[in-house]
Amino acid sequence: MRNLNNVPKVIMESKSIGHPIDFSWTKKKIDKFLDPLEGNEDLENLLMQINHKASIGLTAALLEWIYWRFTGYTVAVNDTQKRIEALWCSVNNREQTNPLLFDLDLDVPATGSVNGALWIALMNVRLIDIRYRKGSYFLQSELIGLVLLARHITPKKKKFDNWFSQVITELVHSHSCTYRNTELDETDEAIYDSSNEPVLCREFFFDSKFKYSNEEAENALHNFIDNLDLKSNPFLDFSRKAS
Repeated sequence: MRNLNNVPKVIMESKSIGHPIDFSWTKKKIDKFLDPLEGNEDLENLLMQINHKASIGLTAALLEWIYWRFTGYTVAVNDTQKRIEALWCSVNNREQTNPLLFDLDLDVPATGSVNGALWIALMNVRLIDIRYRKGSYFLQSELIGLVLLARHITPKKKKFDNWFSQVITELVHSHSCTYRNTELDETDEAIYDSSNEPVLCREFFFDSKFKYSNEEAENALHNFIDNLDLKSNPFLDFSRKAS
């Protein structure tokens, strides 16, 4: 899985590719995705059990679900692909990626079942990226809206549910968080250093034959990065030395 040209099998099986845009898109749904904390405490507690690099890997995987769902419906997916690439590079070394800037003025409405959903997805990813770069201890809670959105737009939701359940279980086991929500300072001023956390790769999320180990994950991630067109992606900056 060296690039994003190959559709993961589970996404194919979820009927996301080319399926009619038939999911509901109401103000109530939009508000739920923009402010998802209330009523999703169990999901938040689950996400808080994984570490930062696991959270960024999961962000990349969830954005890929959304990317394939809207391929063919909007030209904006090309920019989305570059953001997915940057997220994987950020798992490896965030110093060699640029901030995932998106609609800084928040002046684009989240209306429209395609562009609106994609706007919410990219805004969620932007907020996750901000917290990751800052070293916020509250990074994982930003993932809630992205999980809910990816599930909502997926035609075969049971496929998504089974995938997410398996992935999160494996992440809790292999990339568990070293702190707990109850221990945190709610001012969000403390800085967490995730640079020494073990990396993840796209195969972890989308290749059922992949057997995780630190070495295999590093090899797969580096193979993915080596196949990127670094010059065409504005979110990448490999001129900076690894810290």
